[in-house]
Amino acid sequence: MRISRAQAQENRDKVVAAASRLFRERGFDGVAVGELMKAAGFTHGGFYNHFSSKDALAAEALDAAFRQMDAERARAGDLETLIAGYLSEAARRAPGRACPAAALGGDTARQPQAVKQVFAEGLERILQSLAERLPRDDDGRAAAIDLFTRMAGAMALSRALSDDSPLADEILAVARERCTDAVRR
Repeated sequence: MRISRAQAQENRDKVVAAASRLFRERGFDGVAVGELMKAAGFTHGGFYNHFSSKDALAAEALDAAFRQMDAERARAGDLETLIAGYLSEAARRAPGRACPAAALGGDTARQPQAVKQVFAEGLERILQSLAERLPRDDDGRAAAIDLFTRMAGAMALSRALSDDSPLADEILAVARERCTDAVRR
């Protein structure tokens, strides 16, 4: 039984959304195609009707994750609100819904060039967005790089520890304070 193009696109979008979440939670190599399809509500056999390879899905899912974060930054409004949300305990506990840079930075280094390119494009949008929000007396791009590497690094390190670790909380608290202070000067 054939499905409509609209239904096929809806099915593809479900797979991309599931992959975007699962890749951020478990890494690109931590999820099998069958698991991705099951999470989207489909069987493994339908995968190649939508994607040429897992790498092709990884690139599309990573792009979707970065675009989700683009929308989050737009909703956040001011920079202090963005920093507080990014460096929150809630974001640490929900990597599948949070920034792909903190979740997949190390994994992306071991992926094909197409995935690295999507990562670079998403990172560029983050840096541009931050630079636009920083005080005008700063060197916008350098200040954005400094700020974001602090934020993503703190989140990655905090996630590397157990959720009940006082150090995990301390890393986020110190990073929130220092990043907020940096944008207030």
